[in-house]
Amino acid sequence: MSGEQLSYSQQLTLKTEHLRQQLQVFQPNPSTLIPLEVFASEPKGYRMRAEFRVWHEGDELYYIMFHQGTREKYRVDTFPPGSALINTLMPAVLDYVRDRPLLRNRLFQVDFLTTTTGQATISLLYHRQLSDEWQRQALAMREAFQRFGSVEIIGRARKQKVLVNTDRVVETLNIENRSYHFEQIENSFTQPNALVNTKMIEWALNCTNAEKNQEVDLLELYCGNGNFSLPLAQNFRRVLATEISRTSVQSAQTNIQLNQIDNVVIARMSAEEFSSAMDGSFTSKRVEALQLSSYQFDSVLVDPPRAGLDTDTLDMVAQYEHILYISCNPDTLCENLQKLTQTHALERIALFDQFPFTQHTEAGVYLKKK
Repeated sequence: MSGEQLSYSQQLTLKTEHLRQQLQVFQPNPSTLIPLEVFASEPKGYRMRAEFRVWHEGDELYYIMFHQGTREKYRVDTFPPGSALINTLMPAVLDYVRDRPLLRNRLFQVDFLTTTTGQATISLLYHRQLSDEWQRQALAMREAFQRFGSVEIIGRARKQKVLVNTDRVVETLNIENRSYHFEQIENSFTQPNALVNTKMIEWALNCTNAEKNQEVDLLELYCGNGNFSLPLAQNFRRVLATEISRTSVQSAQTNIQLNQIDNVVIARMSAEEFSSAMDGSFTSKRVEALQLSSYQFDSVLVDPPRAGLDTDTLDMVAQYEHILYISCNPDTLCENLQKLTQTHALERIALFDQFPFTQHTEAGVYLKKK
């Protein structure tokens, strides 16, 4: 697929047909195929984060990126997929550092994280260590950049991270007419497409609405900063969510407080560790503190990395009545479905177009035990 030569609707149609064909094999009755729910993106301005290499050429300074196939560099002056704030900040950063040697010297990359509500972090990455004087000049830069919004400046070098003020922003998403607040930390995973992320959460809410029951609990693996956990808490008695990243767990705890939600517990452990804890082959003080026997898990939500679910986690997930699987790689989703559809039937399927004009597809499936 050469997405750059197709209109957005054309490339989305190709993605839709490809995913439909991939999932068709798991629907044994051709006369009753489940309709594929498609959630489109805005074709431009959808990315809330981006990173660019910085190219120094004499007195000239500009951004570059690399072609995926050839790895050849090309100049980037504007970034149409990026948010409006990213496109505003891109030239502003170069204009500011160009004539300030301490901020410019050996600067090799700039990363942007923005929100829909006018907040941003700008990370300046260097091939040298950063001094106190660098921090003083970066503070002046931060103050100057407040005219663009609530902007934070961060310096990074080898084994060094310098905060001018803070390294986090708070995103606010309107999900089914309720505002949810999510702390996002620089250099940590967050969903890049805020609009489609909102659609994913609302779809997950809608799926679990059908089984809404305040007597049962939800287990979530790979919960990140609580992106799904917190909105879905309204459909269950309690939510137990696990995540391996210490930074993401800290943000999830913060987000519980920001949203005043009292029925979500976040556990820092991998999916593999939790699977072992559930079958009794792994125990620790952290596991004991969770009091797993007090939960009545009816549903499980997984949002794994591109590799999909490992064998032990797959076996555990298959024990639950309802499975909500969000996938960033339909190929490994299909591999996992070969096992899951032995015990569960597909109820709903969805495509979330997080990355327009690319071959990348996000998918969601909802399964119910046969």
